[in-house]
Amino acid sequence: MTERDASMTTGTTPPTDAEATIRTLEDARYAAVVAGDIEAFTALAHPALAYTHSNAAVDTLDSYREKLRTGFYVYHRIDHPVERIAVSGDTAVVIGEMHADITAGGVRKTLANRSMAVWVRENGQWLLLGYQPTVLPEAVR
Repeated sequence: MTERDASMTTGTTPPTDAEATIRTLEDARYAAVVAGDIEAFTALAHPALAYTHSNAAVDTLDSYREKLRTGFYVYHRIDHPVERIAVSGDTAVVIGEMHADITAGGVRKTLANRSMAVWVRENGQWLLLGYQPTVLPEAVR
């Protein structure tokens, strides 16, 4: 079975090395923003990052870092259950959820989102290229 085949299955199939790595990197990126560790987040991000927020605003790596640095976004807690990770070559797509308590622009909020993160492997290193949350309907929360 190829890495791609294994990543597309569900049930008791053990995760591939790439899936395990991506899961660890997802944990690290969320931990970095909760800790306010902008350098750790930056080390995980692709220079061409497209970081979409649940209000449809889109940040580049530079604009997102600046919002973290100035306290526009302050993450108090994040839970991020992963439903599945699909790996194809040097691209991994993470499907899951992101539940968080944050302060955005001075307003405290609780988020409940489905999410998709896209990681790419360049020069042997996995980097976050894109992130897209979608607000969960009230009935699903």
